[in-house]
Amino acid sequence: MRITYVFDLGGVLIKLNVARCMRAFEALMGEQNMRAVLGMDSNGEGVKAVSIASKQLMVDFEKGLISTDKFLSEVQTYCRPGTTRQEIIDAWMTMLDELPAERLQVVDDLRAKGHRVYLLSNGNELHFDFINRTYGLDSHFDGLFLSQEMHLSKPEPQIFEAVQKAIGNPPNVIFIDDIQANRIAAEQTVHWKTYESIDALRLHQPQL
Repeated sequence: MRITYVFDLGGVLIKLNVARCMRAFEALMGEQNMRAVLGMDSNGEGVKAVSIASKQLMVDFEKGLISTDKFLSEVQTYCRPGTTRQEIIDAWMTMLDELPAERLQVVDDLRAKGHRVYLLSNGNELHFDFINRTYGLDSHFDGLFLSQEMHLSKPEPQIFEAVQKAIGNPPNVIFIDDIQANRIAAEQTVHWKTYESIDALRLHQPQL
């Protein structure tokens, strides 16, 4: 049976280091501003005290509603005087860790078996461009669905509906995403079967 697989990127394929990123931003702007700008704690969970302005900044950047130039300019206003844009970029990139080769091998093996494989990622231009240059994601997937290009983000129902339509409304879709809210939205909106990780996928599909 032919199955369509949809993979998340951060946390499923590439490892993330939120704590390291927080430390890098704290060095540039102090703890209070760091928590406001990133909108998360050391576990990657949302911070309730995050300001509406900074939270919207991150959402807009993720959806591609503002440019990288605008994002950097806004973040710079939270930083200590003299902080350069390159320092902000360097801090932002510390969130990214390695992408284990065996994870991409799972993707390649599924395609080799005749399944279709797609990427659906909430991301941003800075992170994705670096990851794609480093790992050549284009060559591993049948298609890439990126929040910054779709101007939508998970767990908004519209993003799952758009992807489902774009891939031809296949009957058997498996979605791998480490965020529970995203999995629930996919299950309820387009009735995809979901798993939280590649390990969980392998556990329930030992033939992989």
